[in-house]
Order: sequence, then structure tokens, then C-alpha cells
Amino acid sequence: MPNDLEEREDELAPQTRGIVEELVRDDVGRKKFLKAVGTAGAASFGAFVLAACGSSSTTTKTKPPATTTAPPAAAASVPASFGAGDIGILNYALTLEYLEDQFYAKVIAAKLFTGAVGSLVSEFGAQEAEHVAAIHATVLKLGGTPAAKPTGKFPIGSAADVAKLAYTVENLGASAYLGQAGSISSPTVLAAALAIHTVEARHAATLATLVPGGHVTPTGAFANPATAATVLAAVKPFIA
Repeated sequence: MPNDLEEREDELAPQTRGIVEELVRDDVGRKKFLKAVGTAGAASFGAFVLAACGSSSTTTKTKPPATTTAPPAAAASVPASFGAGDIGILNYALTLEYLEDQFYAKVIAAKLFTGAVGSLVSEFGAQEAEHVAAIHATVLKLGGTPAAKPTGKFPIGSAADVAKLAYTVENLGASAYLGQAGSISSPTVLAAALAIHTVEARHAATLATLVPGGHVTPTGAFANPATAATVLAAVKPFIA
């Protein structure tokens, strides 16, 4: 990847942390911000603060909003076949990570990418394998049974086609994690899910530079969550 992208990320990270920390400390500023972004944005921001800043030794109780707006559809739980509660959500995520891991393994084996791009693809593949291992271990730790590994089938054609598919898959993965954030009960599991969500989104943003018409922020200032039904329907063609 070009060095200037890494430099911009390094420059923006402290600035972003500063903004978040300021909003956390400033009750008036935070209320103005949450009012501006609305219910869906507020939910995403709250989850982001939990992951970015960690828990606080003191908490401030606030009254629930007067409106009774229904939660977004993306907060719907995953199919019962994955299990109940957080274990079900983790198994849903594990299934998606299995497919991503297999996809990158096939891409790397095809040797379609060389040089810096090839190294980057290999790095992404290794990170997806780490996601699989981490989620699998977490399900076991919580007393659950990890989801069975599906057999993926992916069209490995030209480098351009594969880059486009990878870009689509990574964006879908990021949306899948965001779609379940509101349904996760454990703060620890939520923080872990968001930690993976941001990596999936960074993968997608990087791959956007390899795809004609790709956009590093395809939905603008706020990412769109996706329901489990939407995500599972999208990946069904890639399961043997």
C-alpha cells in the first residue's frame, strides 16, 4: 500500500480519539451530537465509545428518550440454528469468518497478486484466520458449541474480478458485525465484535483502491448495518 495512506491514518487516529474523549467528557456537547445524528447514529456512537474509550469507573444515568422509535431492523437476532444470545451471534460471525478465511486461502493459492498487493492480500488472509480462531475459542469459553465449518465455493477468475469480490465480501462482513451490535449482551463480546468490525471495514476501504468505482466510505459518513437474513442470503451462493 502507498505510504501516504498509512501516514494519513496515523495523523487522523489521535484526532479522532480526541474528539471522542471530548464528547464523553462534555455532557452538553454529547447531547447536541446525539441529537444531530439521531437514534441510529446514537446507537452506533455509543457502541464505538465503549470500544474506543473502555468502561469508566463512574457512570451517568440519563432518562430514556421520550420518543418510542423502534430499533432498526438490523438489530434483529440471528437464526435460532446458530444458538441463543451472544453465542448465537458469535456462531453467525464464525460462519462468515470461515467463508472469508477460505476465500483468501484460495486467492492466495491462485497467486493472482504479487508484490505489495500480494503481501497485503496475504496479510488480510492471516487476519481472517485469526478472527476464526478467536471467535471459535470464545464460543467454547462461553460454554457453547462452535458452528460447523461450511464449505465455500468462490469464483477465482481474474485479479480484477477477485479484487471486486473481496471488496464486496469485506463490506458485507463489516455490515454484518454492525448489524448485531445492538443485540449483543456482554460488553466484552461487544468490544471484541467491534474490534473485528473495524478491521473488516479497513480491509474493504483498502480494497476499494484496487476496484474501479470503489469507494472507501460507500455509504457516506455512517456505515449501514445489515440484518442476518440479508447477509446470509448474500453469502448463500458461495456455500457448496
